[in-house]
Amino acid sequence: MEHLIYKHITQLINKGIEQDLITSRDRFYVRNQILGLLQLESFQDQVELSSESKRIPDLIDLLLSFAIETNVIKNVLDEKEILSAKIMDCFLSKPAEINAKFYQKYQESPSAATDYFYQLSKDSNYIQMNRIAKNIHYKTATPYGELDITINLSKPEKDPEQIKRERAMKQKISYPKCLLCVENEGYIGRTGHPARSNHRVIEVPLDGESWFLQYSPYVYYNEHSILFSSEHRPMKIGRHTFERLTAFVEKFPHYFMGSNADIPIVGGSILSHDHYQGGRYTFAMTEATEDFSFDLVNYPNVHAAVVKWPMSVIRLQSKDKDTLLDAATEILSTWRTYSDSAAAIEAFTGDTPHNTITPIARMRDDYFELDLVLRNNRTTDEKPFGLFHPHEDVHHIKKENIGLIEVMGLAVLPPRLKTEIDQIKAYLLDGETEVPAYHQAWAEEIKNNNNLLNETNVEEVVHQALGQKFTRVLEDAGVFKSNNEGREAFKRFIQTLNQ
Repeated sequence: MEHLIYKHITQLINKGIEQDLITSRDRFYVRNQILGLLQLESFQDQVELSSESKRIPDLIDLLLSFAIETNVIKNVLDEKEILSAKIMDCFLSKPAEINAKFYQKYQESPSAATDYFYQLSKDSNYIQMNRIAKNIHYKTATPYGELDITINLSKPEKDPEQIKRERAMKQKISYPKCLLCVENEGYIGRTGHPARSNHRVIEVPLDGESWFLQYSPYVYYNEHSILFSSEHRPMKIGRHTFERLTAFVEKFPHYFMGSNADIPIVGGSILSHDHYQGGRYTFAMTEATEDFSFDLVNYPNVHAAVVKWPMSVIRLQSKDKDTLLDAATEILSTWRTYSDSAAAIEAFTGDTPHNTITPIARMRDDYFELDLVLRNNRTTDEKPFGLFHPHEDVHHIKKENIGLIEVMGLAVLPPRLKTEIDQIKAYLLDGETEVPAYHQAWAEEIKNNNNLLNETNVEEVVHQALGQKFTRVLEDAGVFKSNNEGREAFKRFIQTLNQ
């Protein structure tokens, strides 16, 4: 095994040179850093290299296996992640150098800059491409366009020892304050906090503040990026949000940028740190057509329309950014206090606010475009999870918050569904395979609606049924429903805007 480790180290370094992470001049430095991490005191240079080309993640796995066998680390998730990130950090420049190269590339074009940084984030194994490849992803046709369905299998499962360690932790460590703080850049990691030695971020000044761009380590779509404030502060949607989102897409017009809502149930998973998400991907909502347009009497040079989408979306377009921001701010301000008992919309329960917006910004044909998705997080005795939240009959598929990514038409579904979908397919064919009780009614419905099921078409039938369920999830989350009553309720809100 020790003889092979020298071969694997050499292959990893050669791969790093091939992918422009380092140059051949860096070979000895990087080698010695890796030797130190693996507690090796010498190196056998005369090793025979096979013609087989392994990818960086595969070579890292081989180095981790050696480290486990030689007791450098234990076979526990956090120790493997920490060592993996440390090894790849040997191939990376310091943050200032990477930022300088990013903005050097930006002089060529904004896309050249992000192309460089995205490739670097993948090559350095910060973006976990091997794990992401395990995800199940397909598109399914719906009345609203082709929705994306993803069963997320990329995040590693915690082994029993890892869970035991995290439960045994008694210390209260508040550094970094959260997973989004800039202090994560280069952080070695610890039990309960991910390794970030190979993590780099790009400083992007916005609206007179310091913001940073990074990519998600488990990208859900192409160039899935996160834009976060240098200050650890709670998310709050306001005019400043629209200003930053439009400022970003003006600098990077090939990206969209949006924000999760800023209140529980309809918000994202991290509300404690002001941040946005974007990327280079066309979602179904982006391509959705107008249901109907309407005038904003105070903003005649802003085109406004309601989008044909299961959630309640107002789309604003204008070449005049400041006027667009004024219009968006007025819509948000009006919506914050808007109630319509006929549509079950209440702005407050006592002093607790319920209305907010999920905004998405993009450039389209030299126009600034803002999609404002109206959200309400009110709960009732009948709907304790949320009145405008996936209802109980779709919880067997999705019961988590409907955040920015789902709003735009990409379902991020739990890993359990991979096995459960296979069980349902088997049941549809043989009528005997046991399926989880919470899926039984759905499986029967699929079977009753499809008379000619066979091994050739069963997967497509189940995929389509899953797409229909996700469509229902989005319709549940819409404050104005996709029917005549919902359209009339939406028009009542628009009338309020023009009073």
